[in-house]
Parts: sequence; C-alpha cells; structure tokens
Amino acid sequence: MKPTTIYLVRHGQTEWNLEHRMQGHQDSPLTELGVQQAIWLGEALRHEPLDAIYASSSGRAYRTAELIRMERDVPIQACEDLKEIHLGAWEGQTQAAVKERDPEQFELFWNNPARFQVEGGETFHEVQERALARLLGIVRDHPGQSVLMVTHTVVVKLLMAHAEPRPLHLLWELPYIHPACLCKLEFIDGNPRILLHGDTSHYQDGHEAKAW
Repeated sequence: MKPTTIYLVRHGQTEWNLEHRMQGHQDSPLTELGVQQAIWLGEALRHEPLDAIYASSSGRAYRTAELIRMERDVPIQACEDLKEIHLGAWEGQTQAAVKERDPEQFELFWNNPARFQVEGGETFHEVQERALARLLGIVRDHPGQSVLMVTHTVVVKLLMAHAEPRPLHLLWELPYIHPACLCKLEFIDGNPRILLHGDTSHYQDGHEAKAW
C-alpha cells in the first residue's frame, strides 16, 4: 500500500522571533526573511504532489502555508489543534523577562518539559495530545496521499518526538527546528518513518540556519 506522506513545517521567521518574545497563541507577522524562507521551501516542493494542506489557525503559520502552496489549487484548512503551546501569562514577554520573573518554570520549560506548567497555559502533554490526535486523524483521512502541515516549534518537536520515539525530557535536544524547516514523515499502517528532520537545505542566497 502506498504510504501517506506528511510534510511537517514550522512557520517562517517572525518579528517576535527576532525580539525573542514568547508567542504561543499570540501572533506576530512574518519578517521579510520569514516570507522568503517560506517561498524557498515552496520552490523546493514545487514538483511534489500536495493533496491537502493543514495549518495552525495562527496567522504566521497560515501565511507560511499560503506561500508554500504557491499556485496550487489546494485549500488550506485552519486547525486550532495545530496552534503553538499556550503560554498563558508569558505570552508577549521577552525570554529575558520571563527568566527573571519566573526562573523555576523557565528552567523547566527548557530542561524538563514534562514538569512545565505556567498560569493560564498548557502543559507539553496537553499540546502533544491535541496535535498528535490531529496528525493521526489527517493520516487516516488521506491514505496514500501527500499532505502539508504548517505549525510551530513545540508542536513540531512533540510530533517528531512521537515518531522517533523520544522521551519528553530530551525534547529540546537537536535537531533544532529552524523557521520554515522541513520534516518529512511516511506512514504505513499508521506507523511513522522519518525521512527528513529539521531540514533547511532549501535556504538560499548564503543564508545559514540560525537559532532564532
């Protein structure tokens, strides 16, 4: 049976990425480079069939999906389940401010995600549950097809952790999930196989992958 192929993508660079702000369910527009990153990926995938496109309902992810789609006549389905982790009171704050005001949870976020919990926000387990349910539903709905999914760093990390598999306490180990990087999965009988993980080979014009 032909596998179902998932192209799993993080959105392009945003203004808040440059400011090192926590975005979560809040949003900021793509930078000029972020737009270009999405276009580069669209060009790299130009000749790949895409039967369906799903994107986080956040503007930065939806816009990235539009740019990757290019001239294809494929609708983009906006998904709440693919939104970034909700960061509650942290959203809109810089990482430096969060680290100063909530050092214990900031440390847990990066070094022990399984124990992370911020007021008004989600846990990593909750994000993985909703995002993974949506991914597996998409795989069931598109047997033997190719699907683009555009989402966010934490969601990509959690979905790839399921595919590897990787324990949650090692979530932030490499590879880094750069803006508009590409992960490619094949599902056969519901079982994932990783073909690409955090790939940025489509970056052009001398741009190198940096940790934004």
